Amino acid sequence: MLFGFVSQLLAKSLRYLKSLVANQTKKPTPKKWDHNVVIDWLVDEGRFLPDMDELVHQLGNHMVKLGVPLWRLRMGIKTVHPLIAAYSTVWERDTGQSQHIANPHGLENRNVYIGSPLAHISETGNSFRKRLFQDLSLDVHESLHELKARGATDYFGLPMKYTDQAIGVLIFVTDSTDGFAQIDIAHFKKIAAILAPITESYRSRQIATAVAETYLGPSTGRKVLDGQITRGHIQSINAAILMSDIRDWTGLNDRLPADSAIALANGFFEVIAEAVETNSGEVLKFIGDAVLAIFPADDENCSPQQACQNAYSAATKALQCAAHSKPSLGIDFGIGLHFGEVLYGNVGSKSRMDFTVSGRAVNTTARIESMCSKLDRPLLVSNEVAVHLDKEMQLISNEKLRGCENKINIFAPATS
Repeated sequence: MLFGFVSQLLAKSLRYLKSLVANQTKKPTPKKWDHNVVIDWLVDEGRFLPDMDELVHQLGNHMVKLGVPLWRLRMGIKTVHPLIAAYSTVWERDTGQSQHIANPHGLENRNVYIGSPLAHISETGNSFRKRLFQDLSLDVHESLHELKARGATDYFGLPMKYTDQAIGVLIFVTDSTDGFAQIDIAHFKKIAAILAPITESYRSRQIATAVAETYLGPSTGRKVLDGQITRGHIQSINAAILMSDIRDWTGLNDRLPADSAIALANGFFEVIAEAVETNSGEVLKFIGDAVLAIFPADDENCSPQQACQNAYSAATKALQCAAHSKPSLGIDFGIGLHFGEVLYGNVGSKSRMDFTVSGRAVNTTARIESMCSKLDRPLLVSNEVAVHLDKEMQLISNEKLRGCENKINIFAPATS
């Protein structure tokens, strides 16, 4: 009996000591802060920052210096991108740094998103609050349990509504003892109203960049966004030119269902584009079953020799990847390389233009590539490319190409 009494007294003493330690380690309730100072900073300085990552980084540090009870700040925007569904930036007081997060398509179907505060805010357009210093039931989303386990005491998220009906997400998290005060919540709502048009401008710029780079290529897309959009805006450049197409494309379309033929074409385009882009080139156009790409030689950053080496490396990489792909592409394709002067810029009608290359060098490349089937070689290059390569090349033919005045020598990689 005496043993039981002592055990109870010891247990009570331990609980008291634990609570005493916990109270000593809890963060003190911070002083009041002036949200107008934050708003003035956003209007005078914050809106001129180059991107959302820098905005979140500086805003988080700025708010903490003003005495805002802020431990974690997050902003998220949906975008238009072939690979990315949304971007987020997360800042935490402990490090003072921000982290950029790119969320791929399909995330909305995973448990990490379903039922989360982010999903609630994005899908309903309503704010979300959860006091994390209280006990959380098992049905509360795992992200909130994780934040609570790290010391968070209160969570408040709200929408940033845009003019095109899209919704951005703004989240404030604290580790202050009593969580957020009602005046904090009121201040956050006013700050969100200022942040909405600022982050919408970031979103619009990001979408414009993504669309331009996706459909025109990174370099060409930047030129268009920089204002090179009028018809006749042309420059002459030297470049190695790559053209490739699928052999017997017409026959494949006759034998295969349309979706299967498109799947084959997409697999082919993926192999070529990856090889081109990893060798400092740029895909300019997909034309039916064909690809046109260039490797500019500006002499300052890339010599003609380097441009030709890059084009050749891209061609051989594409052929190797296709040969060893799992599952196999199941198609044959040819690649032609040439080097010369091209006209690079806007052509087309007054209201519908294309940013591309044209000129005799482009036509010659197309003619060389068309000889792949006749000469039964997957890769053919002109003399203008061959002289710049450090690989052993074999003269395959001396051809009078259609549209060319004189015969030209055509080379292929030497066979062992």
